[in-house]
Amino acid sequence: MISIESAQHIILDRIGVLPVEEVPLLQALGRIIAKDVFTPWDAPLADKSAMDGYAISSRAPKRDTWPVVDFVPAGSMCTTAVAPGEAVKIMTGATVPPGCDTVVPIEDTEQTPDGIRLIRDLKPGSHIRKRGDDLKENDLVLTSGSIVRPQEIGLLASLGKTTIGVYRKLRVAILATGDELLDAGSAPDPSRIINSNSYSLAAQVLEAGGEPLLIGIAADTSEATKEKISEGIQADMLITTGGVSVGDRDFVKETIQEMGGELLFWKVNMKPGKPVAFAMLAGKPVFALPGNPVAAMVAVEMFVRPAILQMTGHSRIMKPKVRATLAEQVTNRGERPHLLRMRVTLKNGAYTAIATSSQSSANLTSLTEGNGLLRLEANSSLSAGCSAEITVLDHGFEMGSINYGTL
Repeated sequence: MISIESAQHIILDRIGVLPVEEVPLLQALGRIIAKDVFTPWDAPLADKSAMDGYAISSRAPKRDTWPVVDFVPAGSMCTTAVAPGEAVKIMTGATVPPGCDTVVPIEDTEQTPDGIRLIRDLKPGSHIRKRGDDLKENDLVLTSGSIVRPQEIGLLASLGKTTIGVYRKLRVAILATGDELLDAGSAPDPSRIINSNSYSLAAQVLEAGGEPLLIGIAADTSEATKEKISEGIQADMLITTGGVSVGDRDFVKETIQEMGGELLFWKVNMKPGKPVAFAMLAGKPVFALPGNPVAAMVAVEMFVRPAILQMTGHSRIMKPKVRATLAEQVTNRGERPHLLRMRVTLKNGAYTAIATSSQSSANLTSLTEGNGLLRLEANSSLSAGCSAEITVLDHGFEMGSINYGTL
């Protein structure tokens, strides 16, 4: 068996990054920018009013009344210079006329028969967004490896872009194996089980930004396994679940090798998820995961998700971690590091964690009741009140105070 860290390094050393494609802005949401983005011009392109009010020159001699000589709504310009002592009514976002350096808000003025009167002291230069205040031409605004969020889409649109180069989405084939499996929606059968793994793994792939392709269930024969693996390897990545242990009908590992695949490791020193295999077949990464539902999902978090993120251009590929105080003692009497499923809560600015009620690798409630993983080393325990590092599983969990791990 190899360590979790060794397995991660082997995987990430063998996979590359997908090609780049140019897509419309809205299709880029959640994708990764492939090339640094620079501003093509100053933003704003001219001095703009930040308020509805009156544009004036602060250098004009002090006076009681300012005649209003023009009106500049948003989207138009006054090209004639405004003389000192004159005012131009201006709307928010409109270009400040030549000769003016200050905008007086409407609420700081009152109307007179001859114009306006200032009812508060003048603050020279106020309420104007200067040319280039936000961005200067050739500023670096987005770096390669950045994720495209709604705010990035808005920024790109403001720079005149309608498309952006991002890394292609990853197509991930998901194959379940085993004669005991029934398709979701089938009537219960006491001798068989519903195939839930394909759906949970597909959801994990979706959450990581990939495109899952469910290719069904392979019967427990070498022929059926080979046929399905041949289908799955047409995608960018293949995940199998089940058939990777040492049983008489566990054909996945040997089938990959018979097809010319390079088996890079099998068995990782962890619980749950020890019988994990990683191979390269036809230049594609193949993850052969256990059949137990929790073991399969934990293996995705540890190994598959970082691979998906690296292949799609992410600069941060490991799940975030928080430091939490344990609400009760946790113990690992086994010979392997145990990834305990935990429930982390935030109260009064501090995180607290407690193990979920079940830690069975076949029981999905150990994950549905929790939102994190605690790595507890072999033959060790942590007492109640200890501080421990928890890997956060939930997307968007308490994003403040989170530190991102790196390899």
